[in-house]
Amino acid sequence: MSNNMSARAATLVEHIDRYSSPSLANGSGIFLAASSSGRSTAPFFSGYLAAPRRGADLILTLVHVVQTRFYTPPGMVQRLILQRDPVITCGSGMLRLEGFSACCGVYARVDFHGRAFDTDRLEPGTSNVDFNPPMRAAMARLRDDERARLEVSAAGFTLASELSGDAFERRVELPVRWVKGFVEVQAHQARMDRRFQISGAMAQRFLRDLPRQGTSGPVWLTPHGNSLRFSHTATAGGVQAGGIERLRTLAGVARHATVIEAYAGNDGATAWRLETPDARLFLVLSPEASRGFSGEGQVLADLAGGSRVTSRLRGLLRWQSNLAPHALAEELQASEGEVATALAELGTSGLVGYDLAEGAYFHRELPFDVSSVVRLHPRLAEARELAGDGAVELDAEGAWVRGRSGDYRVRRDVSGEWRCSCPWTGQHGASRGPCKHILAARIVAGQGDGDDDRG
Repeated sequence: MSNNMSARAATLVEHIDRYSSPSLANGSGIFLAASSSGRSTAPFFSGYLAAPRRGADLILTLVHVVQTRFYTPPGMVQRLILQRDPVITCGSGMLRLEGFSACCGVYARVDFHGRAFDTDRLEPGTSNVDFNPPMRAAMARLRDDERARLEVSAAGFTLASELSGDAFERRVELPVRWVKGFVEVQAHQARMDRRFQISGAMAQRFLRDLPRQGTSGPVWLTPHGNSLRFSHTATAGGVQAGGIERLRTLAGVARHATVIEAYAGNDGATAWRLETPDARLFLVLSPEASRGFSGEGQVLADLAGGSRVTSRLRGLLRWQSNLAPHALAEELQASEGEVATALAELGTSGLVGYDLAEGAYFHRELPFDVSSVVRLHPRLAEARELAGDGAVELDAEGAWVRGRSGDYRVRRDVSGEWRCSCPWTGQHGASRGPCKHILAARIVAGQGDGDDDRG
C-alpha cells in the first residue's frame, strides 16, 4: 500500500451497507430487504423550505464552520484540506445537519423543525455529503420569494429552486476525527447547564464587538443590562469561554435570531443556541482554541467499563429525538450511571447525539463500519493491552500499574476520583479524560467484580 493510500485509510472511515429491516422467509414467500447504501437514490427527506433565505443562511453558517481551521498548531503550514461536510439526519419529524471545524475544536448543528418545511417525505435516514462551490453558490442566491426544494437520500443532497438553479452533493466518506469528535462533544454537552439568555438584538451587538484575533487565555461573559460584559477574571454568574473569537461565526446569521442561549459545564467547553422561528443553530466550543474534541477522552472511562444494558438500550432508540436518561433508566430498570455508560458506547458507534435544548439524546445512524471504532481510541487500546499483559496489581488503595518507564500508582482521592502518578496525568489532570494506567486499573477492577456481561 502506498503512503498516500495508508494516510487516506487512517483518516477516513469506510461506508457500509445498512438495511432498514431484516429479510424474511415465511409461508407467504421470501422478502428481501433493500439496502440503504449510496446506490439507493430514493430520498428519505423531501420538502420545500418555508423561509428559503433563513434556511440557507443557517446551512451556510454550518458549512463555514466545517471549512474553517480556527487553530493552526505552531510550525504547521496552513494547507488546503480535503473538506468533509455535514452529516444529515432525518428522524422524529426533524432534519438535522451537523459537523466539525477542520481543527475539530468547534461543533455545529442545525435542527430544522417540521414547520420549517412543506414536506412530502419525512422518513428515518442519515447521509453525509460534500458541499461543493456550486451548492454553496446556489444556497447563497436563494430568496424568500422563490420555491426551494431539498431532497436528502443515502446517495446525497439535492437543492432545486426556481431562480437560483439546481445543485447536487454526493455522499462522501466520514473523517475518523469526526467519528471520535461526535461522542466527545456529546459527553461535554451532557454535563452542561443553561446559564443565561440574550435577545437577538443584544446578540447582534455582542457578536459584532467580539475580537477577530485570538485572546490570551479564557474570558468570562456576564449579562449586564442590554449587553454582555467581558472579563479576564472570574465573575459571579459568568460563563468561562476559551477561544471566544470563534463565536464570530454566528455574526452573519444573528439577524435571524429571536434569542441566543449560553450553556456551560465545569470543563471549560461552552455551547451557544441560536433560536429562530422554525430552526435552531448550535455552536459548541472546545475549552481552548488549540483543543480539538476528537482528542479529549471524556468517555474513555465509560468505554473501559462497559454497560450490561447497551444492547437493550439500542433496541429502544427507534429514531427518537427525545431520549431522556432518567426515562431510559426507568424503562430498562437500570441505574442512570449504567444508562450513561451505555449511551457513551452507543455514541462511539455514532448511534446517538445530544440535544441541549431538550436535555436529551437523539438517535441517528452514521454510515460507517463500527468494527473500526476500537482502533480510534489508542489510549483505551493501550489500557486493554496493559490489563491483558498482567501489568496491573490491585490492592486495598487502588493499584500499581507497570508502564514502559516505570511503575505508576493509581488510587482514588477523597472525592472518589481516580488519580495516577504518571507524567501525563501530572500535565493534564482529569481535563482530558483518564490516562491509560487508570483505564487499565478500572478494567481489571471491573473484571474482579465479575461484571463482564457487557451489552
